[in-house]
Amino acid sequence: MDQKQRTPKIISLLKKEYPNAHIALRSSSPLELLVATVLSAQCTDVMVNKVTEQLFKKYKTIDDYAEANLKEFEQDIRSTGFYHNKANNIINAAKIISERFNGRVPDKMEELICLPGVARKTANIVLFNAFNKIEGIAVDTHVRRLSQRLGLSKNEDPKKIEQDLMGLVPRDMWGEFSHLLIEHGRKICIAKKPLCPGCVLKGLCPSFKEFCP
Repeated sequence: MDQKQRTPKIISLLKKEYPNAHIALRSSSPLELLVATVLSAQCTDVMVNKVTEQLFKKYKTIDDYAEANLKEFEQDIRSTGFYHNKANNIINAAKIISERFNGRVPDKMEELICLPGVARKTANIVLFNAFNKIEGIAVDTHVRRLSQRLGLSKNEDPKKIEQDLMGLVPRDMWGEFSHLLIEHGRKICIAKKPLCPGCVLKGLCPSFKEFCP
């Protein structure tokens, strides 16, 4: 069975297994989601949600971020790691949004990826979850790992993996497909030792024999 034959079956099984798959980052606006997604780089969603619970009470508008004191903001997000770069990116992105986009987070891919700290993964997450727009597939560490294990991509580069997946997954499923793989990656197909015996995809996974010989 080739990739195009297996992909619909993979989607169907994952949808049954995770009918409520959704983004784990908590936010109530496009701005909050953008900030949370930037903070999530190399950090767990659990930690990001813990940090943003207080952060979003302190910084409520785009100007709050644009005018934030860098050193103070670094300490506010310190627990998410790489806080120097993240603080710089968020504050500078806020300045650009305030100056170029009338204070509103842009809802176009080409505009989002011009913001500091925003690549296609972050842009896809914001577009789908904040604006219900589908431009691509967000490739995080879980999506990357599962795409390779399931034989849906042989590439290492997230951009190339995204292109591979976009050629296999129906467009209307691009946003949800990312959520499904992330759920499965967290619960079953974990990085170090996947729980293959209990996996609903074991009959479709070319890596099954590798991990469960």
